[in-house]
Amino acid sequence: MSIESVEVKRNVAGKEKDNSLIEFQETLREAANILNYPAQVFEFLKKPMRFLEVSIPVRMDNGKTEIFQGYRAQHNDAPGPTKGGIRFHPDVTPEEVKALAGWMSLKCGITGLPYGGAKGGIICDPRHMSLDELERLSRGYVRAVSQIVGPTKDIPAPDMYTNSQIMAWMLDEYDHIREFDSPGFITGKPIALGGSLGRETATSKGVLYTLQMVCELKKMQLKDTRVIIQGFGNVGSYLAKYLYDLGAKVIGISDVLGGVYDENGLDIPYLLESRDSFGIVSNRFNSPITNQELLEKECDILIPAAISGVINKNNASQLKCQIVIEAANGPTTKEALNILDHREILVVPDILANSGGVIVSYFEWCQNNQGYYWTDETVDLRLKEKITASFLNVYNTSKRYSVNMKIAAYIEGIQRLAEASRLRGWLKY
Repeated sequence: MSIESVEVKRNVAGKEKDNSLIEFQETLREAANILNYPAQVFEFLKKPMRFLEVSIPVRMDNGKTEIFQGYRAQHNDAPGPTKGGIRFHPDVTPEEVKALAGWMSLKCGITGLPYGGAKGGIICDPRHMSLDELERLSRGYVRAVSQIVGPTKDIPAPDMYTNSQIMAWMLDEYDHIREFDSPGFITGKPIALGGSLGRETATSKGVLYTLQMVCELKKMQLKDTRVIIQGFGNVGSYLAKYLYDLGAKVIGISDVLGGVYDENGLDIPYLLESRDSFGIVSNRFNSPITNQELLEKECDILIPAAISGVINKNNASQLKCQIVIEAANGPTTKEALNILDHREILVVPDILANSGGVIVSYFEWCQNNQGYYWTDETVDLRLKEKITASFLNVYNTSKRYSVNMKIAAYIEGIQRLAEASRLRGWLKY
């Protein structure tokens, strides 16, 4: 059997070069300076405590073995075990994974969860892989990282192009390695394997509750509000359905191939029925517009819910919205945020807006540890309480320090990380 190395070429059309780690560090430094922290705090938190790169051999359906590159970053475990998703995507880079782990640490700090941040990724394109190949890749990843993960060490979860089935395969592989049942090893599992009700929709629900808080502050009525959602995967599709049901006018959505726009409002139930398992639906229309064109359409609320860097210095001045809510991780670059601030466009940051996923992942972990499972209503109520309180904390911090909500969110998040590290004796100040 021959062994071939996989080379996945990055397709970065429509977005800038990945500077996510640099932007994380620059904003982290700004927040640390506002809090008058000594330099050691920034130096300690600017990169992960641990970073593992692995090579995963996978036997493909054609009989050949291909080698996939994977990563796991553990940013900081001072507050507790690290927590973070695993993404399968051709554009995964070490820098992106490190930045995502840092953002997850801040996210857990903002929401008061007893976790530090982590993130994982594998360079692959699951759209061109069979279920059997995905299963072998998922199991191979767990074998490769099994020494540094676990229910009291580092708890993975779904992310871009991964789902509950992939979490189930990973759980089973971990149980085989450890030789005991460990439902708390991973979250986002199927309900039958200890998953939590409400986990699949948690990120979308969190974005929705954040959007509702913004509407209250701005004295806007959600009904008939014009919304564009860039991205129609798990988060974007559920969010579109919730907004449609509440009477908002979703006038644009997009997927990786293009966008669909109608100023009178889209038929969201039809689009949901028509999309494939990767959220692609624009190919069913004769004249889809580009993602870039969709971002620049006039609306009240723009919600980037796909990949990072889509709002950048090249298009920030062209946006025609009042509010941006970051459902994706890092969709707005630092330069773009400065432009939007100058234009008085409110940006609700990703580490607040999309924190619903990690909040309900925490609920799932708690249920696994207790062996007692909650109703959907209980999960939803506790999610709303926690993300609403987190939003108000960040909003009040932005007013207290006269900074935008992105900086305010970093201020909220960094304080808990720094304090936990100081109490453990890792930092002295």
